[in-house]
Amino acid sequence: MDLFDPVVIALIIAGLYMAWNIGANDLANAMGTSVGSGALSIKQVIVIAGVFEFAGAVFFGERVTSTIAKGIVPIDSIKLIEPHFVVIGMLAAILAAGFWITFATFYNLPVSTTHSIVGAVLGFGLMLAYNGVIGFADINWLVLAKIVGSWLVSPLLGAALAYIIFSIIRYFLLQQADNPYDIEKRFVTLQILTACFIAFAHGSNDVANAVGPLLAAMNTLGLTNSTVPIWVLAIGGFGMVLGLATWGYRVIETIGTKITELTPTRGFSAEFATASVVVLHSYSSLPISTTHTLVGSVIGVGLAGGLAAVDLSVIGKIIMSWIITVPVAAATSALIFTGLIGIGI
Repeated sequence: MDLFDPVVIALIIAGLYMAWNIGANDLANAMGTSVGSGALSIKQVIVIAGVFEFAGAVFFGERVTSTIAKGIVPIDSIKLIEPHFVVIGMLAAILAAGFWITFATFYNLPVSTTHSIVGAVLGFGLMLAYNGVIGFADINWLVLAKIVGSWLVSPLLGAALAYIIFSIIRYFLLQQADNPYDIEKRFVTLQILTACFIAFAHGSNDVANAVGPLLAAMNTLGLTNSTVPIWVLAIGGFGMVLGLATWGYRVIETIGTKITELTPTRGFSAEFATASVVVLHSYSSLPISTTHTLVGSVIGVGLAGGLAAVDLSVIGKIIMSWIITVPVAAATSALIFTGLIGIGI
């Protein structure tokens, strides 16, 4: 099978669609604090993301991509039984996650694209287990537990680190200065640097959400080897930047303006904390949620100014969307997989 086979073309288009969704929702989350604080305009954010998001995806995205591609469902075992199931299952997973994220972005909800794709891959695996192709015990529950654990820890780490950073800035700089406004102006430059940092961090971790399943399918078809090709990572990087540029403004508004008031010092604290946590997990090969981490960091910054500074109603809606993401993505993936097999694809 070659790159121009209809199934391969469908996989690549689906991967681009998923990457576009990640850019519109997840990358928009990551860059929303820069816009909300006034440090950068949306056009400037798109330029920064275009460089650093793409660089993070291409040069540092291989570790997490391998985890998404093979770490959850026993792809090698399924290949030996029926390779076609891997190809169609991964196509179903990409489409299911993409559909859910499109829906969430339309309603301005910053959902986790990591939750979406992990849930979708799991749904495909559970459907195979239900039909007796593999056993339920064959699913890598330990890897899944580590991933879920990282989802719980990352927003808490982000919140704690952002709270500490902003508290230090407020005590030693803002409260000691004759003119706090001058301090805020100086932090605009620093926030531009952290915007670059968070774009790189996001690309390094979340490109896997788009191209991990694509890689698994390509490996099964014999079009790639065990390493992650640069062109596969480049598809993810390009799609994410395109998604931010075309539709990211919807979620940027939620992150940047609706959770808590953001200034350059607050935005810097949230971004630096988030990027640090995400890069750490990328190095550890764990696909964490940039959305969870950033929202946790923004909440941490808000709590440093007192609980009244945080809009709890917005947080409640965000958390509810997080809770339903995995089961919705898993169920949708299972249905799409069953449907595609049923019509003979």
